[in-house]
Amino acid sequence: MPAPIALFVYNRPDHFKKVVESLLVNPESKYTDLIIFSDGAKSDADTLLVNEVRAVAENITGFKSSKVEMQNSNLGLSRSIISGVTKILSTYDQIIVIEDDLIVAPYFLKFMNEGLSKYKDDDRVISIHGYVYPTENILPENFFLRGADCWGWATWKRGWKLFNENGSLLIRDLKSNNLISQFDFNGAYPFSKMLADQIRGRNDSWAVKWYASAFLANRVTLYPGKSLIQNMGFDGMGVHCSPTQIFDVDLTREPVELVDIPVISSEIAFGEFEKFYRRSKRSFLTRLLAKIKMILFK
Repeated sequence: MPAPIALFVYNRPDHFKKVVESLLVNPESKYTDLIIFSDGAKSDADTLLVNEVRAVAENITGFKSSKVEMQNSNLGLSRSIISGVTKILSTYDQIIVIEDDLIVAPYFLKFMNEGLSKYKDDDRVISIHGYVYPTENILPENFFLRGADCWGWATWKRGWKLFNENGSLLIRDLKSNNLISQFDFNGAYPFSKMLADQIRGRNDSWAVKWYASAFLANRVTLYPGKSLIQNMGFDGMGVHCSPTQIFDVDLTREPVELVDIPVISSEIAFGEFEKFYRRSKRSFLTRLLAKIKMILFK
């Protein structure tokens, strides 16, 4: 039986419609339960858009079933996802999680469900992931990396039990086990700083705690070699993301074959991700300097 989909939405009806349309291209959608989690409006200005999103949600067809969980107040992305995933996994043994800015490829659900089935009894594997970065070199057909990820993912009840919400304990254990460098892809991206900032209330990232929880438990996540997810959230309309094209990928229109591979973190993929993080950091600094120059010399 296909895993249920948890779809988290807020105030972007046009994005939401595109996500649903992309899901319906997947043949498995008609056999899949869809549960939509609609967060409450943060302000009066958001109420109209939140209501528009909910109107769209209540009229969705094409899935085995569809229901909407509406919050009266605003939980925020982190609390919404943590509580929603926990609720579904109190009833189901597995789950597929997407947000309202993720376009999925026609074979996204196939890869997710095949991965969930293949590794359901392998405790070394904590999750399945759909997005991969636009790396310089071709990645293996599928591969594992230590940790977990957050753009179109799936897990089991056993995997989610390892999720630790206590960021202070997570960063303490990363430091005491001398894992900060590896956690940060050899310093290519400051995930540990993101975790520290989350602890201080400077961001609302649940995903960095999911990554850290899996990383510390020495669990791996399965990835496709070609991206099954395109993130629309960097168009400037999202709450948490600034405009950029760094993460743009060409969605694969072909199935990703699930081949037998060793259940260990891929050195090749790790190296490609590290190079991407270094490129993206340079690109960010270039854009930041350009903005500073515009301010100084306008």
